[in-house]
Amino acid sequence: MQRAGAFSPASAGRLVVKVGSSLLVAADGEVRREWLETLVADLAARYKAGQQIILVSSGAIALGSRKLKLAKGGRASLEDAQAAAATGQIILAGLWSELLGKHGIVAAQMLVTLGDFEDRRRFLNASATLDRLLQLGVVPILNENDSVATEEIRFGDNDRLAARAAQAAGAQALILLSDIDGLYTANPSEDASAEFIDTVPDIAAIAHMASRASSSGMGSGGMAAKVEAARIAHAAGVPVAIVAGKPEHPLAAFDRSGHGTIFTAPDPMQARKAWLAGRMQVEGKLTIDAGAAKALKAGKSLLAAGLIGIEGQFRRGDAVDVVDEGGRSIARGLVSYDAADARAIAGKRSDAIAGILGYAPRSAVIHRDQLVML
Repeated sequence: MQRAGAFSPASAGRLVVKVGSSLLVAADGEVRREWLETLVADLAARYKAGQQIILVSSGAIALGSRKLKLAKGGRASLEDAQAAAATGQIILAGLWSELLGKHGIVAAQMLVTLGDFEDRRRFLNASATLDRLLQLGVVPILNENDSVATEEIRFGDNDRLAARAAQAAGAQALILLSDIDGLYTANPSEDASAEFIDTVPDIAAIAHMASRASSSGMGSGGMAAKVEAARIAHAAGVPVAIVAGKPEHPLAAFDRSGHGTIFTAPDPMQARKAWLAGRMQVEGKLTIDAGAAKALKAGKSLLAAGLIGIEGQFRRGDAVDVVDEGGRSIARGLVSYDAADARAIAGKRSDAIAGILGYAPRSAVIHRDQLVML
């Protein structure tokens, strides 16, 4: 299959990189430190070139189980896995912080569960936190909070978590570092005739090819989880690359060779705005003055000062229509405030909002990235 179109993670303004347990931790439970230092060097080079980086890192259970001397890698029981995760997460976060810190980069830890991305309000909170950390020049390190998650409320693997993180952060690319170099027509360890798949423009056509087996025995998803992650990312307009992670300097190697399986996707902004414009149901209506309407047409966000009327009982994250003083619908977007709070701050300057609401305000009533002109 020939590669269709260019995929250049190096040119993505905001990039998510997922690192699996089998890459970070050796079979004996020791950190593959020399390899990890080369990956961090790659990340630091991208960071210093102006790229915003989000890391999704597995490894807490593997590291914690070794520290606690638990059987079966800490997976003999749910309780063991949770204890290993709680212990290993400190080690994992400290490791990333130390190595990134050597390059003058500040790391931040975010532990999340499935509910943080399934519940709309919590999704928006996670999105806002990621955005602010990146604005501050911090590299967020995400992992599933396995110390409290159960089978019923788990992502189950960090590939899918990485895809949802890319969606929440508005990333332009996602790289899944893998223990194999990409997707094949069959399992290459079992079928010598398996052919490498260079580019995947249609995820549905290849879903049957993915295996759930993990060659290391440490991971939890295998290639099937990576294909599912690509499906999630595609819906958000985020292209995905599955890349060999075991060699030293894996990101630099990918930049040089381009070797990996690429899942193409539509432009992320177009995908989001097409979804907004195509919604049949909205939860409310915001009427704005002429100055605000002019600002929206110029690509600005909607601020509270421009609000002159509010209809509906919407919640933060709901879709609302934006109308001008003549009642004409000019835009649609995802609102950053509940209806009651929006009514309280309508027409007010940004510097007055904290005093009215009693908490730090959002940057806009509707951010320009969550708004489409009609």
